[in-house]
Amino acid sequence: MSRDDLIQLEGVVTRVLGGGTMEIECDNNVVIRGVLSGRMKKHRIKVLKGDRVQVSVSPYDTTHGIITYRFK
Repeated sequence: MSRDDLIQLEGVVTRVLGGGTMEIECDNNVVIRGVLSGRMKKHRIKVLKGDRVQVSVSPYDTTHGIITYRFK
């Protein structure tokens, strides 16, 4: 699966779990468990509770995603 096949959603971080895993409540009231992408870890971008983020979700499993962007 390529990056173009992923669904892009936006939401707010509601809980910060360990190891870069977070719960995100999307704009359509769906809760997704997401992990930080490798580039965000590499560049040490901090994501805290209440931050607005963009999540890439697979169309096959919509409960897990990758956090790809943090809005300012």
